[in-house]
Amino acid sequence: MALADEEPMTKQEHRSRLRRTAFATGAALTVVVAGAGAAPGAGADPAGAPGEPRLKLIAASNSVTLDRYEWNDGVYLDLGTYLTVDDAPFEFRVTRESYKDPVVAQQILRDGANTKTRELPEGMVTDFSGLSGFLDVSIENAAGEVVVKTDGTYCPNNAAGRIRPDAPATAHYPESCSTNPWTLGSVWGVQQGWASNTSTVDYDKPVDLPAGEYTAKVSVAEKYRELFGIPDDRPTIKVTVRENEDGGVGRASSSRSSAQHGGGHGAGHGAAQGAPSAKSAGSAAHHYGPRGADAPTPGALSHALEDRGTATHLGDGRGHTDGSRIAPALRPNAKRPTGRAGVPADVPKPDLRSLPAWDIAITDGEDGDVPGKDYLAFSANVWNAGPAPLVVDGFRSPGKDLMDSYQYFYDADGKQVGYTPSGTMEWDPRSGHEHWHFTDFASYRLLSEDQTKEVRSGKEAFCLANTDAIDYTVENANWHPYNTDLSTACGQENSISVREVLDVGSGDTYTQYRPGQSFDITDLPNGTYYIQVIANPEKRLQETNLDNNVALRKVVLGGEPGARTVQVPPHDLIDAP
Repeated sequence: MALADEEPMTKQEHRSRLRRTAFATGAALTVVVAGAGAAPGAGADPAGAPGEPRLKLIAASNSVTLDRYEWNDGVYLDLGTYLTVDDAPFEFRVTRESYKDPVVAQQILRDGANTKTRELPEGMVTDFSGLSGFLDVSIENAAGEVVVKTDGTYCPNNAAGRIRPDAPATAHYPESCSTNPWTLGSVWGVQQGWASNTSTVDYDKPVDLPAGEYTAKVSVAEKYRELFGIPDDRPTIKVTVRENEDGGVGRASSSRSSAQHGGGHGAGHGAAQGAPSAKSAGSAAHHYGPRGADAPTPGALSHALEDRGTATHLGDGRGHTDGSRIAPALRPNAKRPTGRAGVPADVPKPDLRSLPAWDIAITDGEDGDVPGKDYLAFSANVWNAGPAPLVVDGFRSPGKDLMDSYQYFYDADGKQVGYTPSGTMEWDPRSGHEHWHFTDFASYRLLSEDQTKEVRSGKEAFCLANTDAIDYTVENANWHPYNTDLSTACGQENSISVREVLDVGSGDTYTQYRPGQSFDITDLPNGTYYIQVIANPEKRLQETNLDNNVALRKVVLGGEPGARTVQVPPHDLIDAP
């Protein structure tokens, strides 16, 4: 169908789509062995390298200095150890069929035109955060006494850099491992000729080391050495812990921000299991950022690697990151569409799906609601299962408070072939928002035990951003979504137009702690209820399937006014309150 004002996608979006198309063509030439599928997703490493990667644990520096701030309970063990990969990519496909099924991890081995898979032993990978217990770390004090022994999960998608100048210039794999409890599929990998950071920094669990001199000994756990043929190298690093009183306030804020935007989801769950309130459970019980507690953020490149000049791939960009995750604004079309609206029948469309609520707790109005009341707060996510991205532009008439929004549709070459009106965008001036929201993207309801009565309801307008990798194994999944952060993704108050995108495989998490978002349960009787999350409630967005837009999560309210409690039973195998 011809339109009067057809406009191409941005150059970057078009290049991304062309890469996916070209790769899909190349994958057809791959000989599949042992039931392995064609190389997954956008930007996957091309076949042709020998099948077994050559792996080695190294230390980027013989010594590191760790700062201990007066506001913190310890230090973070970024020791600058890396796993180098050569001869072939170190690649995994990690999936679960449903939330009733366990996680299954397969190593992908590419040898010329052949692709084989090797399933990892049962229990070795239980979630999508990485290879658990991969690294053994011991810390000795100056007297030679072991004061810390710990193990760490290794995410192959951690921040990475090249180890030789003739290695591929860009990394094909995603930039982090998902900590969202509802993840369904992940791709992990390290490009040959690259090394990725093995350090796992848990901002909720600093290691209590007083100022002084230490020696760290690091090794790969025996079960992984045997499975992957890794030499038994044991790098030794001199560690200096120093007290640092400079910039404490700013650094504390930065650390908390990193925790709430990154791998801190575990801390948000303890308070939900019958705790009187998030406040009484401690300020660390939940993360109060504009996005969910589980938005994955890759770790920063090691300071040791930077200091030595070893890292050749610093900064944020496709295939690499220093952890800053600042997203440039996407460019909307130059003008609003004209001509007859419509969508060709065979054009690819997005598929929006709701996930069950999690990160559920009782709060007392400390985040902008009415003090003295009891609120049920939670996180909710809507993700796009594809095969096409959701692309929405907003256009503002001079002096108007709303933008008119339009959904766009593209063919395989990235050419716009259709559009439909999709409602409005509104400026949200509330603290913690202050950007343009696409209205009617999702709604939330608290249902009675028999699910026949709405006891509370709310609508949420979203600033769309790809905060969580939900399933990067679906068709056309984009492993490097562009707008992963809210910093500039959703415009400013004086914007004349805005583009918001939810890419294939990614989801957008909102934590309902902001003013007006959580449910007021002050006068609600104790008992069993269900949090209902509905994507595209007004059906204004065109999708491939409208039958998977609703998700439910059971909650049990107890206690008394001012000391309410909530119990959250597991959802199938997912125990994420």
